[in-house]
Amino acid sequence: MGFLSILSYAHKLIEERVAPGDTVVDATAGNGVDTVFLSKCVGMQGTVHAFDIQEEALLQTHKRMAKELPEHDKVFLHLRSHAEIKETLPAEAQGQVAAVMFNLGYLPGADPATITVPSSTLPALQGASELLRRGGVLTIALYTGHEGGEQEAAIVRDWAEQLPQRQFQVMEYRFINRHNHPPYLIAIEKQ
Repeated sequence: MGFLSILSYAHKLIEERVAPGDTVVDATAGNGVDTVFLSKCVGMQGTVHAFDIQEEALLQTHKRMAKELPEHDKVFLHLRSHAEIKETLPAEAQGQVAAVMFNLGYLPGADPATITVPSSTLPALQGASELLRRGGVLTIALYTGHEGGEQEAAIVRDWAEQLPQRQFQVMEYRFINRHNHPPYLIAIEKQ
């Protein structure tokens, strides 16, 4: 058995910290894979908020949820920027979120010109870090093979390095001998 992919590792970190009934966030819904995963982690009692600026992404997420977990009725799809996470979640979720997942880059199969950018990603990450409960986790999958990807990843990494170590643990998971801009993961746990 080989090493876990970055997404499998992100899922492992989240599974270890999320329990049925928790509130979680998929900050970049995309095709809905992480929304379904998070829904399974929190169970029928839990709440999932999924964000995307592309209607197509939310339609794909809705279809995936309808196929894989049609009975889950606490999944809220928001056609909004991830920068609006903190303002969108209800007051009772503030400081109580168990996990937030980000996949930065673009939606596979959609317009590759529609990408995440630091001007919205940094406020989103800051808001997400404030929403986390103690012991909560924030995962950031960084895809760098598209125009602007390396720059966004560097800015996100700088942001994560500046988080106060008394409040957060930050780790990086990557494969260093792969070519063609392999993605990598930054994971943040709130102390």
